[in-house]
Amino acid sequence: MTRRTIEVSGHDVHLSLAHHQVKITRGGEAVGSVPAEEVALLIVDTPTASYTHPTVVELLAQGAAVVFCGPDHLPAGIALPIEGHHLQAERFRAQMEASLPTRKRLWQQIVAAKIAAQASACTDDAVRRRLEVLRTRVRSGDPANVEAQAARFYWGAWMPEIGFRRDRDGPFPNGLLNYGYMMMRAALARALVAAGFHPSFGLRHTNRYNAFALADDFVEPFRPLVDCQVRQLARNASGAIGRAEKQALLSLLTHPTDSAAGTGPLINALEPLCISLHRCLLGEERTLAIPVPRLDLIDTPPEPPS
Repeated sequence: MTRRTIEVSGHDVHLSLAHHQVKITRGGEAVGSVPAEEVALLIVDTPTASYTHPTVVELLAQGAAVVFCGPDHLPAGIALPIEGHHLQAERFRAQMEASLPTRKRLWQQIVAAKIAAQASACTDDAVRRRLEVLRTRVRSGDPANVEAQAARFYWGAWMPEIGFRRDRDGPFPNGLLNYGYMMMRAALARALVAAGFHPSFGLRHTNRYNAFALADDFVEPFRPLVDCQVRQLARNASGAIGRAEKQALLSLLTHPTDSAAGTGPLINALEPLCISLHRCLLGEERTLAIPVPRLDLIDTPPEPPS
């Protein structure tokens, strides 16, 4: 079963629970319901939303992540289940006891996968070839910071027609990128918790104030997928993050992706990735099974989630 992504917006929206169904009403009138067990990600993006405590608790009990957005329509916080897997203690221990060489080797693979995806997303042939060369130069732990070198070339060729500069607090379409990255981060955090990992213990990201360091590690190879979608949206958007833009970005969670389990929705490909992480941390395997989204299909995005 492909679990669903639900985005709630508009005015006077209320979420309640009845018979394990999340009921959505607007202005006192029912507009829909969904079984809590089918929800992977609930995004609440309206300052006038209200919800009952049992609704949020049931969603967390069913393994869903709940994202709360602020007035700027960007995620302000994420609620995750405190227990995600029956082997959670074992996997916490594997995270904490993983050797530095192991963490560095896995980070090398993540960076190489990210640069490979950037090369696939790049529309400038010369820059693409340079990125492909840089990918081969990533060493354990990326001591030369090849990731940053690749980023300079990649963003320089991303949308040269508008003189784009990547800046989290910069002008449009930076806001769209922020929204897409945070949506992907939430999906990764949910998948990692569901697999029994603690999202705060990262491989490379180690900021003591970052509660989602491991999710930030694993979001890297999926950023170019967001970039491709935003580039398409930016050519037609008004400069704001509207419902159509958000739905297009949320649809990326069902984007066709090649993984160890075959080709299917991205959100389903995250489980094999988490399984391979566990095996790598235990020393049973050396290579992460990092899914590869089909960037060639981004021009015809799949149906947006409910």
